[in-house]
Amino acid sequence: MPPILATDRLILRAHTAADFAGCCILWANPEVTRFIGGRPSTPEEVWSRILRYVGHWQLLGYGYFVATDRQTGTIMGEFGLADFHRDIEPPLGEAPEAGWVLLPQHHGKGIASEALSAVLTWADQSMSRTVCLIDPENTPSLNLAAKLGYREYGRTTYKDHPSILLERSR
Repeated sequence: MPPILATDRLILRAHTAADFAGCCILWANPEVTRFIGGRPSTPEEVWSRILRYVGHWQLLGYGYFVATDRQTGTIMGEFGLADFHRDIEPPLGEAPEAGWVLLPQHHGKGIASEALSAVLTWADQSMSRTVCLIDPENTPSLNLAAKLGYREYGRTTYKDHPSILLERSR
């Protein structure tokens, strides 16, 4: 069973089919996808993403959380860990890959830090290392990663885009 994580402002829980419409809004936002594929996602792509998230929990015991506003239940973003089997050099290895997205209206309020801190505190109970892959132009995500203890260990190109590889040990 995926855990439910609560913070002062958020509930982080596993995705359900009922999240589809809210996730379509999230992934249709060009600011959300600017550094992740470079274009808004179609509803079909969003549905596949949700299915991958559910599969992660079923197969690996970890995955992505949908972050909802504790007061309203509105979807604000997604935060979690995955194994996407990326074809990348150097390889990410066995460590789960952390990732996050947040709707732009919530940027600059500490929401991403709050959510990802909760996810990593949970992950630290069983995972000794996590990694992430960030576009070098994505300064806010690089700053968040550094704040949470991620350090650069390599640079690469992934799907024709430069990427910084970062790692964090508990």
